[in-house]
Amino acid sequence: MVKKMIDYLRTGKGLLNNKDYQEGEKKSLLEVKKKTSRTEIINYLLSVLNRDIVYLEIGVRNPNHNFNLINAKTKYGVDPGVEFEENPVEFKMTSDDFFSQLKANKILTKDIKFDGIFIDGLHLAEQVNRDIENSLSFIKDDGFIILHDCNPPTEWHAREEYRYPYTPAGGYWNGTTWKAFLKYRSDSSINSCCIDSDWGVGILSKTQPIGTNTETKNEFYDYNILNKNRAELLNLISFDKLKTILTV
Repeated sequence: MVKKMIDYLRTGKGLLNNKDYQEGEKKSLLEVKKKTSRTEIINYLLSVLNRDIVYLEIGVRNPNHNFNLINAKTKYGVDPGVEFEENPVEFKMTSDDFFSQLKANKILTKDIKFDGIFIDGLHLAEQVNRDIENSLSFIKDDGFIILHDCNPPTEWHAREEYRYPYTPAGGYWNGTTWKAFLKYRSDSSINSCCIDSDWGVGILSKTQPIGTNTETKNEFYDYNILNKNRAELLNLISFDKLKTILTV
């Protein structure tokens, strides 16, 4: 029993002194301290359009955290209700089901076009990629597709599994959203940038002049390459810089 207690204490001390844990904790704290929220960024982008806004949010969870704070005349939320039992959204389904029904003219109208679409659902590259592909079919030419969690500060934050809280990322998780965003950063037909706040708010647009595609290669989506070329690969800019590019 005494040996187990000693081993337990040694393990805890080892983790506290581990440089990866220390770096992960430090970078998480720095990210949390960044002031500009996704809500502020989304509202600014929609205000640039200067018209009655039709807004779609994928992955609402608790609407008080973002959805209810968005300034738009017409808003639609999509969420299957896995993480928030009350789930007070209009479309209680997965984003795949939503877009499938939308295309089949079973909900809303297949001709609808959104001014802004915020993607914050399942944070895995394959799903985020499908959400982007579907969103591109329903976004206005000058509209914005916005993604959360595009700038994971360490590889631990960018793990595929949400579980495993005992990592240098602690309880924070960005998933592999960055890979899907980077795929479209390499597409010359799409303009894009990533705001360096709130874990990286990625922005895509067909026509808005927010940034040209990256020519830096990361063919296998290696996190180490992302980390070494973060500013270029993500077109990482400040919110203030975005406001100099897009003026209301």
